[in-house]
Amino acid sequence: MTDDTRRHDRLDRVATPGPLNSLQHWTDAKSPLRVTLNYLLVLLARIAPSLRLRNRALRRAGVTVGEGVSWGLEATPDVFWPERITLEDHCIVGYDAVLLCHEFLQDEYRLGDVVVGERAMIGAKAVVLPGVTIGAGAQVGANSLVVEDVPPGETVVGVPAEPVDRD
Repeated sequence: MTDDTRRHDRLDRVATPGPLNSLQHWTDAKSPLRVTLNYLLVLLARIAPSLRLRNRALRRAGVTVGEGVSWGLEATPDVFWPERITLEDHCIVGYDAVLLCHEFLQDEYRLGDVVVGERAMIGAKAVVLPGVTIGAGAQVGANSLVVEDVPPGETVVGVPAEPVDRD
């Protein structure tokens, strides 16, 4: 991966004023009412027994959801910026996985789009950080932390997630 395609280079950075950390300023970034609605929709998407209902809740929260998406039980999209998530056709997001589009830091917060490509799979309890694209047909192993893009067809595992050696 070249330096110009690293996720850090694609993140939007927003400085926050004063001595407080950036999470203390979240209400300046998003409407508390919108975040509350997102939270309720995310809660529904996490626990609904029906995939159809989960996908409808995700769409209402702002997630772009393709055809045939399978959203695992207890999986969590970003509550603050769900509109920055794209789930392409027939992808799978496994049980209790987390897709984050923001990082609240001390002096700034960062935002980045998350894209899960067509027929890509994210394993149970995996975490995908902001600005990451999971390519078409790629696979992310359970309990992995995805900090960089995953090329199409690649399988990654671990913390941080690295390609599986197929030798």
